[in-house]
Amino acid sequence: MPDLLKQLRQLNTDQLTNFAESLRERIIATVSSNGGHLASSCGCVELIVALHRVFRTPQEKIFFDVGHQAYAHKLLTGRADTFDTLRKFGGLSGFPSPAESLFDPAVSGHAGCALSAALGHCAAKPDSDDKVIAVIGDGAMGCGVTFEALNHAESLPGKQRLIVILNDNRMSISGNVGALSKALNRVIAAHSYNKFRRFFKNMLKPVPKLKNFFSRLNEAGKSVFLPPALLFETLGFRYFGAVNGNDLQQLIPTLERIKDIEGPVILHVITEKGHGCKFAAAEPTRYHGIAGCDPDTGELKGSGDGFSQAFAQALIQLATENPDICAVCPAMLEGTGVSSFAEKFPDRCFDTGITEAHAMTFASGLAAAGKRPVCAFYDTFLQRALDEVYHDIALAKLPVIIAVDRAGAVADGPTHHGIYNCSFLRAIPQVTLLSLSAAAEIYEALKFAVSLNSPVIIRYPKGSGIPVDRIEPFVCGKAVIRRAGSGDAPVIWATAGEVKTALDVAGIVEKSGMNCTVIDARFLKPFDRETAEKMSDRMQFTIEDHSLTGGLYSALCEALSHIPHRKIYGFGWSNDEIIPHGNVKTLKEHYHLNSSSIAEKIQSLMQKS
Repeated sequence: MPDLLKQLRQLNTDQLTNFAESLRERIIATVSSNGGHLASSCGCVELIVALHRVFRTPQEKIFFDVGHQAYAHKLLTGRADTFDTLRKFGGLSGFPSPAESLFDPAVSGHAGCALSAALGHCAAKPDSDDKVIAVIGDGAMGCGVTFEALNHAESLPGKQRLIVILNDNRMSISGNVGALSKALNRVIAAHSYNKFRRFFKNMLKPVPKLKNFFSRLNEAGKSVFLPPALLFETLGFRYFGAVNGNDLQQLIPTLERIKDIEGPVILHVITEKGHGCKFAAAEPTRYHGIAGCDPDTGELKGSGDGFSQAFAQALIQLATENPDICAVCPAMLEGTGVSSFAEKFPDRCFDTGITEAHAMTFASGLAAAGKRPVCAFYDTFLQRALDEVYHDIALAKLPVIIAVDRAGAVADGPTHHGIYNCSFLRAIPQVTLLSLSAAAEIYEALKFAVSLNSPVIIRYPKGSGIPVDRIEPFVCGKAVIRRAGSGDAPVIWATAGEVKTALDVAGIVEKSGMNCTVIDARFLKPFDRETAEKMSDRMQFTIEDHSLTGGLYSALCEALSHIPHRKIYGFGWSNDEIIPHGNVKTLKEHYHLNSSSIAEKIQSLMQKS
């Protein structure tokens, strides 16, 4: 048993308060240095302490949804000595990972997954007495996948083992967490109450009318005091709540009482996002996911969100010019910059919550009714709505614009890398796919997208991209030459943030007496076949922040497959392994995708040709 977990189970309840605070201090110190999810993990410390105190982990499994609230869980489960490596290359992941620990039953970087996975564990061993706990928070309860799991639970074997913790991490403890609510929960969770309840149910089985009356009386009483019970108990769950999720004096006795109740059970806890960290509690959205900060003042390190800001400004400008433009965003208003649009046009901005598939189909409905919706996604979360892009938007050729932020590898790792979507998006008919290299060009890109009156996807990386003196007009399917080499100089094609890498490579190569042409592909669909054919007698290279399968390298190879051409070399992420987490610069150095490594390889190939 890990030392901290052993210590936790030996302390009395009064001592646990200081113990929990020591975990929070470690989280604040590490996240301020390494970056990560601060507010959510600070708010969940007491809840995690209570769960590991009451349940027999790892024999009894805890699924976190979403996993960025689980830093205290990592500290307690044998990773305290390496916690300083959080989110660093070769160190601990920012999310639960089965590869790291037996205490992590599943990867949980995206919302809505925990309850389905937990139910699978219950159904796999229906005769086991071990409890399975799903901690659902940060908006994940509103995710459609969670509701599908709730609906399915009623018919599953082993469901009685399931305990769902609804971590409602609002900014302050709400009024329903008071004396009446606590008293009611002590009654309905107490052994005596539930023994009495079971006795009456069994006794009244032969008398259906009395049994139904008792049931209606029980439900009517709950509906007065606990309206959420109506939803969950209709789906077959016993509902308890709400209790203060930052108060161990409430949490531990409540968990002790409900763990022996015939399930499935839902416990509603109210936690304060950022609890115990003054600046994170004051601005929990700002300190949700950060690159790092001053641990004393909360002053943030640079976020590198130039594209996001430029997108928001461009969208506001276009919406001012065109009253039909509106924004749709699945719970990522702040991160994508759409929050400023929402302030300017509150009636034209739709935050759908963590419902990516619904958001996309909702946008298709707006478009079919004459509006011009612009959907803002993180690249990794667009994966959850790919069917809707095809079925609901592309088939009808609806004029929906999809802005894809954080395209490319990111520090959070495999669950958040935006390096796979092009392989699917390029295959969809009636869709135009752009990849931008300069934040300064995003207004013209959006304006171009509006002019097409058909589905358009605009991908861009985190950061600001390359500086541009002049914005080249957007012509559908046409690339832009960013650096012209002489004669039959080899050609480097690049997209998005890797255009800067390509320019750096060309500069390094030039110092050795060689020169290169650098082409910003801009369009991955339709790809600039004409320019590719003109360059077919030259050596050609591609650099992309995407898997080599399905992206720029594939597009260039396909464009030249019907004519004779020199060999094409691609630099991009391998599709034969999972790319881990870590600082992106470090990842590129490790995989030889930084400018110096690429330049060295290109020089070697040029010398051999």
